[in-house]
Amino acid sequence: MKLRLFILTLFITTLSFAQTKGTISGVITDKDSNNETLPFANVNVKGTKVNATTDIDGKYTISIAPGNYVVQFSFVGYEPKDVPVKVTAGAKIEMNQALSSGAYALKDVVVTATVNRQKETALLLEQKNAVEIKQAIGAQELSRKGVSDVASAVTKVSGITKQEGSGSVFVRGLGDRYNVTTLNGLPLPSNNPSNKNILLDIFSTDIVESIGISKTFESQNYADFSGANVDIVSKKMSGNPFVELGLGLGGNTNVLKLDHFYLQDGPSYLGFNKINAPNNPLLPYNYSTSWDRQERKYTLNNNFSLSGGKKFNIGENGSIGTFITASFDNDNKYNEGVYRTSITAQGLANSDFYRKSYKYNTNTTVMGSANYKINPNNSLLFTTLFLNSTSQDYSEYDGKYIEFPGNDPVGFIKRGTFDKTQLIVNQLLGKHKLNERWNTNWAIGYSMLDNTIPDRMQNTFVPTSDGSTNYTFFKNASIDNHRYFQTLTENELSANLSASYNFAKKEDNYKGKATLGYSGKMKNVDFNSQQYSFFPQTNKTIFPIEGFNNTDLYLSSNYFDLSDGDSSSKLAQYYNGHLNIHAVFGNIKYDFTDRLSVILGGRFEQIEQYVFYVSLDAPDGTGRTYAPVKFLPSVIAKYKLNDKQNLKFAASNTYTLPQFKEKVKILFQEVGQSYEGNNKLYASTNYNADLSWELFPSSDELVSVTAFGKLIQNPINEMYTNSSSGNITYANTGDKAVVAGIEVEFRKNIFEIEHNDLKDKLAFGFNGSYMYQDQDLSNTKVVTENGFGANFTFKNSKLSGASDFLANADLSFTKEFKEDRDITATLTYAYVSDKMAVIGTQDRGNLVDKAINRLDFIVKSNLTKNLKIGLAYKNILNPAYRRVSEQSKAPLIKTADVLASSYKIGSNLSLSLNYKF
Repeated sequence: MKLRLFILTLFITTLSFAQTKGTISGVITDKDSNNETLPFANVNVKGTKVNATTDIDGKYTISIAPGNYVVQFSFVGYEPKDVPVKVTAGAKIEMNQALSSGAYALKDVVVTATVNRQKETALLLEQKNAVEIKQAIGAQELSRKGVSDVASAVTKVSGITKQEGSGSVFVRGLGDRYNVTTLNGLPLPSNNPSNKNILLDIFSTDIVESIGISKTFESQNYADFSGANVDIVSKKMSGNPFVELGLGLGGNTNVLKLDHFYLQDGPSYLGFNKINAPNNPLLPYNYSTSWDRQERKYTLNNNFSLSGGKKFNIGENGSIGTFITASFDNDNKYNEGVYRTSITAQGLANSDFYRKSYKYNTNTTVMGSANYKINPNNSLLFTTLFLNSTSQDYSEYDGKYIEFPGNDPVGFIKRGTFDKTQLIVNQLLGKHKLNERWNTNWAIGYSMLDNTIPDRMQNTFVPTSDGSTNYTFFKNASIDNHRYFQTLTENELSANLSASYNFAKKEDNYKGKATLGYSGKMKNVDFNSQQYSFFPQTNKTIFPIEGFNNTDLYLSSNYFDLSDGDSSSKLAQYYNGHLNIHAVFGNIKYDFTDRLSVILGGRFEQIEQYVFYVSLDAPDGTGRTYAPVKFLPSVIAKYKLNDKQNLKFAASNTYTLPQFKEKVKILFQEVGQSYEGNNKLYASTNYNADLSWELFPSSDELVSVTAFGKLIQNPINEMYTNSSSGNITYANTGDKAVVAGIEVEFRKNIFEIEHNDLKDKLAFGFNGSYMYQDQDLSNTKVVTENGFGANFTFKNSKLSGASDFLANADLSFTKEFKEDRDITATLTYAYVSDKMAVIGTQDRGNLVDKAINRLDFIVKSNLTKNLKIGLAYKNILNPAYRRVSEQSKAPLIKTADVLASSYKIGSNLSLSLNYKF
């Protein structure tokens, strides 16, 4: 009985005490991201010990005795807000608060919560707190600058350029072979036999949360690297449930001026159709698609996107955030201009054409993710991605070619190429905090890539020998009149696993962290090509110039007859192989003082690269295996000069493998230019060093200067073969290459005016890099190692794809009219100086791509809480893309420089609408 009375008295006392308190609750949101909720934000009642942290949905609740208080709302990287409140007994007060990055000065804090990595301020904060030298660009900045694909996105970072007409990027003058591309830290396959990495322009920024660019090697990364590791971080669900619809319409000024726009027959508007060779492919009239160009009436550019997400709570601590996005976009292009190849030392071009090129590209992307937070210490992320990317290029060449007959060898070539890539990626990642000291991370991924060139077609015509104005088929080589089918499949299994142990505890932090892990990938590659060539008897079939576009008639069974002098042939070439890499890595991070942190790392890699091929050069097939074990050390250090400044250093040893296509002696033919591999190629060795100074005046301002240097032993380059064919091949062209340079980045708010909690802001950004590059060229080395000569024109050279100077600048103005009404206008400028294309041999000058300027203007506005509009005018200056053979700089035979190619890509105008339900 006494126990019951005690419990009743305790209950009544507790209830009475609770009734003397008041309750404050609400939701904290991100003002800069359409008021998405902020999990793990802080709520603190000043002058008391009462505080709370928001849950996964940004909600909080606190209880406090009656009185007048100031409640502070804060989140790392955001400007805190102090709000006064009067609490009365038993009152329930709702206090919702939106936080903004504003001009909040960055403090030295330890990031323990998941931050919104789409925001510029959050990524700058990560950069500041990281020991490693890293840069990143997020979805917020990509939207402001009107960037639509990943290849264009990475060029906004200092020291990176994109090769026009492809998604290949160059980092500090180092091309595709020196870079690594990953999705959520796991490797991606290549969609082109010429490349190590997948072309980045096939990835829409619709799937991107952020893109991390690491130009220094870290032991957990694959060591086939010296330029940059580009890691695409996929979008995940955050904030309130939503469905967003996007529509876009635009046009290219070159295309809009045309009366007619042509493409080859076969590919569909969406790019999903499949084209196969007929049962009897050696008869030109058996094909289901026409030899002749087809006119396309609709030439505007379109894009459609639909995305949505929702978060589901599971129990008290768990949740699953689901996100899906689907998009389709197409792009029409046209350019025309000079096209010359195989330029001699005397300044003469073996082929001298005027080219007209019509292009149509499509991109269909579907990505979904499920982010399962089991509890605060354990989470899983599943991501699946499907991508279908196509490109069509129908080109006409009119002019002279040394192989054409007659004293004034003129002719006409038409060529259509359809390139299609389908990629499926599935990934599962896990993060687990076992206790205060132990953490584990793991990831497994499987990717399947299918790249095809289904039905490339080409015809070549020359004047008849009777001196009339009529034409006939030219049949000198198998490339002149053909159909071509190519398939490339890459299947890759990859996995990462690491465990970290915190040690040397001091107060609430640990001075040391040791990490041990495994990473591996197993890639299988299969390449197969079939070319069916046709040789109509010269001067047998005669037609007027209009017959160029009626080829179906002149290659029909009425004209093409194998029993009457016409002929056909088949050329089959293929290779297959695998690349297996298994690595064990470890690193130790230690804070020697509050200012000095050092990471010592090491990586053991077991590499096995095998390739087997069959070609004209090796009809019975031949193969080769490269299987070394490498130890790759690295050191990274950071010294905090003060609360806003860092000094960082990194040094490492890495390597560069030759690619499969480069190691097989298979002939790849373009109009007027052919490429062939070299099975004697071997890996380069790289030594890298970086020294960086960073200043963070505020949350969205930055000043940084980075000096870097690289020594590349036995560098691999493209070069002309030492023969009359003028083919391009690959070789370890010298003993070493040296790259040194400096990068500068500057982000500054020119002014920021706040009135009634609304802001007007003008901001300026600039990044630039200057590089010194030099490599020795050795004729003796090439002959000794490969068995063919080089006869380099110069003793030294720059690296292929390298520009001495790169610069990017942007000026952005934002005006807020209401809480959800604003307008942002951004002007961006990019400059790329001259860069090496191909190293000259046999007294020929180097092929050089001349400097380019680019200017874009983008306007985006939130018209309502749900409706956004965007306007873009890109490539305003519309410069000419010029490639020049610099014969005037050759040491022995000097003539005027020869223009190898020149064209303009036109300006792009576009309008976009987004509505969020």
